[in-house]
Amino acid sequence: MRSSWFSPARLWAMVVKEFVQMRRDRLTFGMMIGIPLLQLIIFGYAINSDPKHLPTAVLVTEQSPFARRILAAMQTSDYFRVTTVARSEAQIERLLAEGRVQFVVSVPAEFSRRLVRGQRPQVLLEADATDPAAVGNAVFALGTLVNQALERDLAGPLVRLRAGPGPVEVIVHRRYNPEGLTQYNIVPGLMGVVLTMTMVVITSLAVTRERERGTMENLLTTPVRPLEVMLGKLLPYILVGYVQMALIVLAARYLFRVPEVGSLVLLFAVSLLFIAANLMVGITFSTVAQNQLQAVQMSFLFFLPSILLSGFMFPFRGMPDWAQTIGSALPLTHYLRLVRGILLKGNGLAQCWPELWPIALFMLVMMTVALKRYRQTID
Repeated sequence: MRSSWFSPARLWAMVVKEFVQMRRDRLTFGMMIGIPLLQLIIFGYAINSDPKHLPTAVLVTEQSPFARRILAAMQTSDYFRVTTVARSEAQIERLLAEGRVQFVVSVPAEFSRRLVRGQRPQVLLEADATDPAAVGNAVFALGTLVNQALERDLAGPLVRLRAGPGPVEVIVHRRYNPEGLTQYNIVPGLMGVVLTMTMVVITSLAVTRERERGTMENLLTTPVRPLEVMLGKLLPYILVGYVQMALIVLAARYLFRVPEVGSLVLLFAVSLLFIAANLMVGITFSTVAQNQLQAVQMSFLFFLPSILLSGFMFPFRGMPDWAQTIGSALPLTHYLRLVRGILLKGNGLAQCWPELWPIALFMLVMMTVALKRYRQTID
C-alpha cells in the first residue's frame, strides 16, 4: 500500500530517470539543442526579405554622358550589382532564362537626343519575377535612382527638365510573372518541398524499421546484394514521388492557374534525379539511426535548412554568401530553379544542365555513403 497519494521522493526519482534516459539518447539531446541554434542562426543572419546587390545586366546602345551616369548610379546602388554588359537581345534572353541575372536594364538608341528635347526617353527594366519578393523593392527604386543620377547633368538650359514627373520614364517588364502572383512561385516550389519531406522521411525509416521488427536478420540471410536491397527499397518510392508530382501539377494547372510554358515530359525526367537524391539521403539516415525516432529527427535536421536556404520561403540572393554556399550544396535549391525554369520560362535541357549536375553529384555522393554504411550495418 502506498504511503501517500503524492511523494516528492518518487517524483524526484522519475525526474532523475528521464535525465538519465536523455543522456543515453545523445542524438535526441543534440537535436533539442542543435535545432533551436540552427533556427536562431538562419533566421538571425541568413534570412533577408529585402535582398540587395542583385546581379544585373545592362544593354547600352549609345555611349553618352547620360547613359554612363545612369550606369555609374546603378553600380553604386545597394540594389543592383552590374555583372554583365550585354551585347544583344539574344544574350539578354539567355541570361534571364538561365537565372544568371535578376535584372536587365536597357538604354535605347538616341536616348540623349530625346532627353535634351524633353521627350522623356524610356529606360527598360526587365526583371526575372519568378520570385516576386526578390525584385519588388529594387523595381521601385530604379525610377528614383535614374532621375536623381541625371539631375547633376541637367543644368543651364536643361534645368527645365527637372520639373514634372521626371526627365526619364522607366518601363518595367516583370518577365515570367507579369502580375507578381506569389502562387506562381510557391506552387511549383512546393513540388520540391513535398518530395524532399516525404522521400527523406519515408526512406529513413526503411532499414531502421527492419531492425526494430527483427526482419533485418532474415533479409541478411538471403543472397540479395546491398545494391539490390537499396534499389528494391527505392523503386516503389520513386513511383510514389511521381504520383505526388502529378497531383501538384494538376493542382497548379486547374486550381492555381499556374502557367506551364515548358515541357512536362522534361520536368518529370529531370525530377528522377532529385527524387533519387532524396531517397539516398533517407537510406543513409536509416543506416545511421538506431531507431525510427532518430531517423525522423535526422530527416528533420536535413529538411529544415533545405526549406529555409533553398529560396523557397525567402529570396536566395538576399542571403549572405556563406548561407548561399550552404544552400547551393542542397539539391532542393537547384530543383526549385529547374521547376520554375521549366514551368514559367519554358527552359529546355540546355538551360537545365547547370542545375542538373549538382543534383547528380549530390546523389552519387549520398549513394556512396549509403552503400558504405549499409555494409557496416551488415557487419
